Amino acid sequence: MKTTKIYDKMKNKLILSKEFLSENDEYVLWLDHIKQLYRISQIKASLKVNRELLGFYWQLGKEMAERKIEEVWGSGVVERLSIDLKNAFPMSKGFSTTNLWYIKKWYLFYCQCDVKLHQLGGEIPEVLFSIPWKHHCVIITKCKKIDDALFYFKQTIDNNWSRSELEKSILNNECLAKGNALTNFDDTLAFPRQKLAQEILKDPYHFDFLSMREEYDERDLELALSRNIERFLLELGKGFAFVGRQIELRVAGTSYYLDMLFYHIRLKSYVVVELKTNDFKPEYVGKLNFYINAVDNVLKKEDDNSTIGLLICQGKDDTRVKWSFKGIETPMGIAEYRLKNEDCKMSLPTIEEMETELFKKKGS
Repeated sequence: MKTTKIYDKMKNKLILSKEFLSENDEYVLWLDHIKQLYRISQIKASLKVNRELLGFYWQLGKEMAERKIEEVWGSGVVERLSIDLKNAFPMSKGFSTTNLWYIKKWYLFYCQCDVKLHQLGGEIPEVLFSIPWKHHCVIITKCKKIDDALFYFKQTIDNNWSRSELEKSILNNECLAKGNALTNFDDTLAFPRQKLAQEILKDPYHFDFLSMREEYDERDLELALSRNIERFLLELGKGFAFVGRQIELRVAGTSYYLDMLFYHIRLKSYVVVELKTNDFKPEYVGKLNFYINAVDNVLKKEDDNSTIGLLICQGKDDTRVKWSFKGIETPMGIAEYRLKNEDCKMSLPTIEEMETELFKKKGS
């Protein structure tokens, strides 16, 4: 390959042209390798710093609690401690009065639940040092129950949540939604696959990252989700891979099109997602059942597990769903979805209600 060289007068040396470097496949691969090594080293360094910092916070919180410092030195001792630590370490952050109270609260929150922490793996308290401090502050501030806190702690690790994603998940009550979809997995899947399949589905799904006009249909919703597929994948959870939308399946000479098709890596299963912008109807189960069977016969390979169906609709009646499952042998789940500000819209009065209220005031 011809090498292009440019003389850099400012640096007094020869450099390779950008065109050559970008077109040289071997160099590009090597450069990607170096970048990856550097990113890994950054992550390891960051994790090490975080672990050391949280180890110090744990010890500090423990001493603040065990010494009962407010009883011994008065109610202003934490403010005094903050000033003294700031003076001793002026370049260090984390010694504000507020943060010191967080440190004590954090220790007290977790120190009484050794058994439950051991279930997450690792030694106590080292298992807690796997997520950033600000994530911990969010969890202990917004979670009252230790089970809820441990749920969000584990989900943060499994899904690599940012702080904003963690806050959104807590706001949406993710701990209640996860595994909450109505399914027939107990009757259609063997243990332990039924347990994992139940865990990966939730109810409701929050599509607050979409901006939909007042009137929209299934195709509009499908298109909006596909355009925001990264956000949709985050909402679906870890393990989902997007295969495509409007996937054509030829059955007996007729074409059928799936709304959206995913593959779940841990389950080793295709997941057919059907979208409905109205409430659940029993006939939707029959259509989803057909699509699941079609994927099993057309797309599924020998090493794939049976396909799972997921119907996401605007609303559902649990009894109708459960009765619709009777006689269905394919695994499927039914869940609802929520759009942003939906609760606010429900609480706002209509124009007619506003006019009625206005006339009442005029009459009085």
